Amino acid sequence: MSGTKPGAGFLKAMILVVLVAGCGGRMQKEPIEAKTAEEIFKLGELELETGKRPKDALVYFQEVERLYPYTEYAKRALIMQAFTHHKAKEYPEARDAAQRFLDFYPGDEDAPYALYLMALSYYDQIDDVGRDQGITFQALVGMRDVIEQYPDSEYARSAMLKFDLAFDQLAAKEMEVGRYYLKRRHYTAALNRFRVVVEDFQTTTHTAEALHRLVECYVALGLNDEAQTAAAILGYNYQSSPFYDDTYRLLKGKGLSPEAKGESWLRKIYRQMVKGEWL
Repeated sequence: MSGTKPGAGFLKAMILVVLVAGCGGRMQKEPIEAKTAEEIFKLGELELETGKRPKDALVYFQEVERLYPYTEYAKRALIMQAFTHHKAKEYPEARDAAQRFLDFYPGDEDAPYALYLMALSYYDQIDDVGRDQGITFQALVGMRDVIEQYPDSEYARSAMLKFDLAFDQLAAKEMEVGRYYLKRRHYTAALNRFRVVVEDFQTTTHTAEALHRLVECYVALGLNDEAQTAAAILGYNYQSSPFYDDTYRLLKGKGLSPEAKGESWLRKIYRQMVKGEWL
């Protein structure tokens, strides 16, 4: 009859079902030691793919290595530890895991990736030119190692691109400091920074501006031969650059023109970049 309360026997039966179901659920949960290396590894992959925190997958890869050392899955779990640490932005830990992989399996097919991951862990920490450039230098060294040791690997092309970007980053830092000195009329200090860019970072996107800033510095110091030579290099290589227009107007206002003059360090750059005389 509707509205009738269930009897005591029915309630006891329902409690028993719940208890049995609860016990059954606990009994079905195996300890991780009871699983195979493949099962644990796949749990890590699943957690990495579907979980919100990459670090939650680490325990599975670490357990594979602990429970099944010297197996194929242990090797795969180690490279996945490096990848997972990197994804979690734990860069020192990523490098440590990648280095361990290279120490244990130097000839493995994943060795190029491990080396690339080490370089990438530095590269992904490069964020702006205002910070210390030690990380940028480490990224350059790492990418160079990938290019030189594994030139035919699928990671070499990416390493080349990132090498160029990191190289550009170092030049950007020199330019930033040079502009700082130039703005405060510390011309000699500014010159030293812009000279580094022209001599050591010719392939970067900052060379045209560096040459223009050199002209500004030399004109301010009354060193007209050097100013004209820097302008000549700028005009030959970057005539379409807006920096050349600024340089040309600056020299014209002083009654000067772009041409190679004197025997300063810039004359050597002129012979190299304009005349192709490298010896």
